[in-house]
Amino acid sequence: MNVGFVSLGCSKNLVVTEEVIGMFKENNFNIVNNEKEAEIIVINTCGFIESAKQEAIDCIFEMAEYKKKKCKYLIVIRMFS
Repeated sequence: MNVGFVSLGCSKNLVVTEEVIGMFKENNFNIVNNEKEAEIIVINTCGFIESAKQEAIDCIFEMAEYKKKKCKYLIVIRMFS
């Protein structure tokens, strides 16, 4: 299955996204850079400041549009520190 990732927020979130990508790769998922090709889209976000929350909401709605096409699963993760 093709998996696409969106990482929002600080560099700490990017590190977590890379760790999650590694987990998917270990389980033989194919990582793609184009959401149009993804059957699974994973959004990693934070919500500590208002603008970040709005960016996450906007991204979730944007990626949800792909569920009308090829995407079967939309996963949103939020890491707490």
